[in-house]
Amino acid sequence: MMFNSKNTSSSPPPPRNTGTVETLVGRQTEIKGDVFFTGGLHLDGRILGNVASTADKSAHLSISENGAIEGEIRVPMIVLNGAVVGDVYASEKLTLGAKARVTGNVFYKLIEMQPGAQVNGQLVHESMAAALKARQPVAVQDYSSDSRIIDVQDAGIQHQQHVDAIPD
Repeated sequence: MMFNSKNTSSSPPPPRNTGTVETLVGRQTEIKGDVFFTGGLHLDGRILGNVASTADKSAHLSISENGAIEGEIRVPMIVLNGAVVGDVYASEKLTLGAKARVTGNVFYKLIEMQPGAQVNGQLVHESMAAALKARQPVAVQDYSSDSRIIDVQDAGIQHQQHVDAIPD
């Protein structure tokens, strides 16, 4: 029967994005260079370059199982069912479909993964990314003219520390 109301497929359908698509990159299209967009972008083809949305918090990118990006992605909402070689930054939501393949780190606020999705890299929640970004290297000054040993008490543990820098 051609019109069957029941889905007989064993796997769930790929995730769909509910936003409006203003830009479509077809299966036979390859773009070399960075792509900046607003609204919605659907990719069936290939992009060799970075992909980013411009100042639109509702911007979304959907990549079909035939779509591929070799570059960094920075888009608030992403539905990925294709291949990405590069880091992925989803500031709102990332949905990884069953055929999604990411070779790179994934930075997300909210993530949904279907069985079969592959990530070869780190999954980093936005709170951890912010904490890592806030870390500042400790500035070290050289006071080589004055060298002393002082006692330091750390969490109730007494130990000695050699200090080359004690300003008078």
